[in-house]
Amino acid sequence: MAAYSLIELVFVLGVAATLASTGVAQLNATMDAIRAGSAARHVMARLQQARARAIARNRATAVRITLDGRGYALGVFEDGNGNGVTAADIRSGTDAQVGPIERIPEQFPGVDFGALPGLPGADGGVAPGANPVRVGAGSGITFTPLGTATPGSLYVLGSRQLQFVVRVYGETGRTRMLTWNPRTRAWIAR
Repeated sequence: MAAYSLIELVFVLGVAATLASTGVAQLNATMDAIRAGSAARHVMARLQQARARAIARNRATAVRITLDGRGYALGVFEDGNGNGVTAADIRSGTDAQVGPIERIPEQFPGVDFGALPGLPGADGGVAPGANPVRVGAGSGITFTPLGTATPGSLYVLGSRQLQFVVRVYGETGRTRMLTWNPRTRAWIAR
């Protein structure tokens, strides 16, 4: 019967531990990529739901992303008086909140609205700089009963510098998700 020396056992255990740690690191990277991509798809779905609501209910519906002491908050509001969704009408309660306020990191740990330094704008748009919510003068995207929208870009950043953007095209109100490829320094459609 063959026996193993202590040195052989330590060597085998070391190889096994190295392989296991490599597998765990790869699993963590994969999970981070899934979370970041899922968060961007979630934001896109919320935008699409708001567009469908605006058309179905024949009322302007806005997705507003605001920055407060806890970070970025996403809320959906419906026009209550026919003049569009405005900050004053939201404060007064005229434009009603539809559903709860959401915070991306609470649903997708390690992910939030954000942009890598020096990131170029998606689709030739304005670079995000320090502001990952690029929607003109306001902090939200409003969908009209005709299906059109405020154009803009919402940049979503994962924990391992995984960068996504959700674009809204004004004339159609349609959304598109892109991923930043740091190797080619280009945006890729998803």
